[in-house]
Amino acid sequence: MSEDNYISFKDMCARFDVTPRTLRYYEYIELLSPKKSGRSRFYGPREIARMKLILRGRHFGFSLEDIRQWLEIYGKEGTREQFQQFLTLADQQMRTLEQQIEELQQARADLQKLRDETAARLE
Repeated sequence: MSEDNYISFKDMCARFDVTPRTLRYYEYIELLSPKKSGRSRFYGPREIARMKLILRGRHFGFSLEDIRQWLEIYGKEGTREQFQQFLTLADQQMRTLEQQIEELQQARADLQKLRDETAARLE
């Protein structure tokens, strides 16, 4: 792999809009394994792809542990097993999101009612 395919720690933070602390934490919990040269870290295509998956997983509400296991499965068992695990996690997360949506809709309805009652008192 050419050195041109690697980006620096600073560029990785900027590219994915994450803090240095976040990037170091992802390395600490072994989600990322950058190439090291002295104190410098460099991220190749593999780490960039993993970062995209991590951020996508976080966007959908997956825990870092779920994401770590999913990436680990991919590295050990191949694509089919990864897809099966993802489907299980996705179904579980969809149920969680649906519950959160229901709770938010109820909270909104309760707040609207309280707001309307308060507005009526002012009239």
